[in-house]
Amino acid sequence: MQQVTVFMDIESSRSYVDELYSTDPEKIIEALIALKNSVIGSNRQKSSVIQQGIVPRLLQLMSDDCLDPDIRLEATITIGSLAKGTHENVQALVEQKTAVYLVDLLKNIPIETKQAEACLCVLRSIFLHQPAPVSAIPHDMKVLSRLTQIAHEGSPTARSCTIRILSVWCAGPPEQDALCAAGACVAVAESLAAPPPRALPALDLLSAMCFENASVAQAALTTRHGDKTIPELLMTLVSRDKPLPVAMAAARCLTFIHRAGALPADDSRVVFGALPCLARLCTKDMPEDIRATAAETLAYLAEVDTSLQRLAAISNHLMSSLADIVNCSSAAAKQGAFKCFASLGANDEDIRKRIIETHGLMVHVVNGMNNPEPLVRLAAVRCLHSLSRSVQQLRTTFQDHCVWRPLMALLAAAPGAELLTVGSSTLCNLLLEFSPAKEPMLDQGAVEMLCNLTRRPEAALRLNGIWALMNMAFQAEQKVKQRILMCLGTEQMFRLLADPDTRVIMKTLGLLRNLLSTRPHIDAIMAEYSSQVMQAVIVVLEGSYPAEVKEQALCILGNIGDGEKAKDLIMANEDVLRKLVDYLAHPESKLQEAALFVAGNLVWRGEAGAVARQARLAELGVLRALKLLRSRHDAVHLHDKVKTALDQFNEFT
Repeated sequence: MQQVTVFMDIESSRSYVDELYSTDPEKIIEALIALKNSVIGSNRQKSSVIQQGIVPRLLQLMSDDCLDPDIRLEATITIGSLAKGTHENVQALVEQKTAVYLVDLLKNIPIETKQAEACLCVLRSIFLHQPAPVSAIPHDMKVLSRLTQIAHEGSPTARSCTIRILSVWCAGPPEQDALCAAGACVAVAESLAAPPPRALPALDLLSAMCFENASVAQAALTTRHGDKTIPELLMTLVSRDKPLPVAMAAARCLTFIHRAGALPADDSRVVFGALPCLARLCTKDMPEDIRATAAETLAYLAEVDTSLQRLAAISNHLMSSLADIVNCSSAAAKQGAFKCFASLGANDEDIRKRIIETHGLMVHVVNGMNNPEPLVRLAAVRCLHSLSRSVQQLRTTFQDHCVWRPLMALLAAAPGAELLTVGSSTLCNLLLEFSPAKEPMLDQGAVEMLCNLTRRPEAALRLNGIWALMNMAFQAEQKVKQRILMCLGTEQMFRLLADPDTRVIMKTLGLLRNLLSTRPHIDAIMAEYSSQVMQAVIVVLEGSYPAEVKEQALCILGNIGDGEKAKDLIMANEDVLRKLVDYLAHPESKLQEAALFVAGNLVWRGEAGAVARQARLAELGVLRALKLLRSRHDAVHLHDKVKTALDQFNEFT
């Protein structure tokens, strides 16, 4: 039935369609007007016209500078009507390079003409459909300067359209820098001074330009319109008498300028402008979409600054407002609220306590991790990660709600890298030695999951995996340590010790150090893995690693030296003993202290074989090195430990 209807549409419009190809200007203009009137308000007619293949002719008529201006204008307006159709209609226009034709046309026609305005209206309609054909606007300074000139000097409609188009086009640092160089900040400032409805597209463009771009944010800071800078103009727009979308967008701009480093956290435009406006827009009497955006923006504003977190936490009953937003139906609202809670609780224990006590929030967090929307799950895990920094809550609230169970299920379901990163960071905290969640997580396969993370190509995941294993091994039972070693494997441990990320190496050595603690455990592990462990230590001590890495390797040796039988493995390795002498004389204080820890455990009097070990160490120069260390004026803070070690030597002192 639809095909018959389209056929009838084509037949009924055939007369004026044919006239579009006439050489008579009057017939063309009449046909264009008839075609325009037929498609206005009818998506069916729009689809019919596109299916007939008329768009190329319209583009030709629009672009031919030899034709009557009225013909070109009517052709442009007709294309604009088609661009207001369905997504498929717009996609068809994009595929026929309509946006490219429009941009090329704007390069040459006078900006004050009606056709320029019509071209921009069409281009805006096309750009507002996703995905926008951003490649139609090249990174060409002449084109961008032309567009920013229109945004500055064109009619109100042309300015608004251009700014909206550029706000969609501005997708990253290259576009941000290019627009700033082309003078877009000046055009934005002028629009911000206009009545609020006209300011909204300019606010969207400004936020897109300033997001995480220090140089553009700095340029915005100093750009003026009249006697006011852009931040001062923004301050007038965050006030209560402005439309909610305008106030929201202005606060967002101030937030991005601050986070890009152009405004400090204690600047009045942040403290008395952006923050209170965002807190107000989170309250219950605001529309849900405004509340969602305000919560997410406030999360970004306060994410890294403790003073802003504390200030936000006491602003306008924000905690209650966020708890209410979590109950909203939309995924965007839940996501924004969870993100904001995560930011507020990032650093302050009192704030974390208040968050957890707010209207049963932990139930919402657990439910959020089971939400069907991936972004809500991610935000809920971010919130959990922030709250998991609280020792008190790990022992109480987290245990009461068994938060590890949905988290483990989420991580076992092969989530994306971002969720896996945040979730594994949370695991690191849940696996601290005082956390009651440690045992049940072991039963749920946490060791295997974490060992797999250490094999991931992403450095953050390798770090989280080995960090969590290190926490798990701290004061663990011997069977847990053995399970970690068997699952991780010595080959993977050596790969981690060669990792390009120093933090991964440090945590790998930290894991070894925690595994090699408690005398029976040290002896049992070294009995099975002595050659691999000693090789790992030697690799680090001989390599070009930073001092803090070598310090960890020496501490592992010190732990081995505390074993009853394991210390003989050190004594049997002359290379290691000679390195011990070298590090006792090392100019780096932390390495001297770590080497002293090793020597102290090896020479301890009263243990089996102590006299023979002391004799061997004295022969290799350890005694001499200790005496030299005692005499060094730059090692005064080590003198007590040096004296203790020297006192252990019997006849050698």
